[in-house]
Amino acid sequence: MPKHRSAARRTALAGLLTTTSLVLALSGCASYDVTTPADARADAPASGSTAQDTKAAGAKGRGADGGSDVDCRKAKCVALTFDAGPSENTNRLLDILKENKAHATFFMLGKNHIAERPAEVKRIDAEGHELANHTWSHQILTEIKPDEARREMSRVQDAVRKITGKTPKLMRPPQGRTDGEVSKISKDLGLAQVLWSVTAKDYQTNDSALITKRVLDQTERDGIILLHDIYQGTVPAVPGILKELKKRGYTVVTVSQLLSPAKPEPGMVYRP
Repeated sequence: MPKHRSAARRTALAGLLTTTSLVLALSGCASYDVTTPADARADAPASGSTAQDTKAAGAKGRGADGGSDVDCRKAKCVALTFDAGPSENTNRLLDILKENKAHATFFMLGKNHIAERPAEVKRIDAEGHELANHTWSHQILTEIKPDEARREMSRVQDAVRKITGKTPKLMRPPQGRTDGEVSKISKDLGLAQVLWSVTAKDYQTNDSALITKRVLDQTERDGIILLHDIYQGTVPAVPGILKELKKRGYTVVTVSQLLSPAKPEPGMVYRP
């Protein structure tokens, strides 16, 4: 059962949340915190400066989260994410992103993906994209034992760290299904959870024009776009999506850029 969190609402809801927490404790239902990218930015400490963070990393040509200097408190941002890779399509996708000077967050699977394509994982990182966790074998985390859920996440953490020297800070639960126990494990592993607001359902179709239309019809400011680079119709749709988003005034960013100056909070669920 989620608990929405925002500084603006926290005082007014303090009494209600206290009561709700008591009810949850008595009922045995574990709660978890949910917030939006906009609320996360609003709740960030005043000292957390996007400009300072990105300027410090700017000497290397990109921000610490793998993107260019952008402040989504001012810019009309949307985060672009890809699930379930890397795959045989990933290198072409990376070429397209480079051509369009766009960065994305890659929620990667372990089995048959990270394990089989370490070169693609290295390239994702080297080209300034964000490395993220989509579990080892795409099991539904709310339907397996806690120890097994922990292994599903920790194996990806270990594999990515071995390949790149970096440990993911973001995790997308398969099918977006999470609960209090998954949130607790995520927190223990240093992982924030990221859901989405835009889906092309590209697992249902290889029609690139339809995928493009679905994304553009749903996209709004501070949204998170979910695509999969494992399906044949998806990567060919990306150039058109990027071109039209730019035309509409959007800046395409990674998830961490979308949240900045807030830092991803382990265990928190981020949902537009």
